[in-house]
Amino acid sequence: MAIKITVLKLDLYQEFVDEYAANKEGFHPCNLFEVGQEFILPGHNKPDDFCSWAWADIQRDVVAMNSGGSFPWIGSKGVSIACCTDGLRPVTFKIERVEG
Repeated sequence: MAIKITVLKLDLYQEFVDEYAANKEGFHPCNLFEVGQEFILPGHNKPDDFCSWAWADIQRDVVAMNSGGSFPWIGSKGVSIACCTDGLRPVTFKIERVEG
């Protein structure tokens, strides 16, 4: 069994950027990930090229999936949807158990 993390969406909350960002010019969605990008993990350790801040936010879901868990609010067993908590430009991930 392995864990696959897929980048589903890169967001930008422009209204929050306009009000709260220190440098409003050139502010853009997170450039560390691309939609559709995949990471395959043999266990539950952070991939070397994965954002540490995003990892801190989704690590619990990765461990839950790796431990055989599922969440009742997600329609598919062995799948979780989680995001980093960057309030200006969050990234949404699909985390799933896969055979491999």
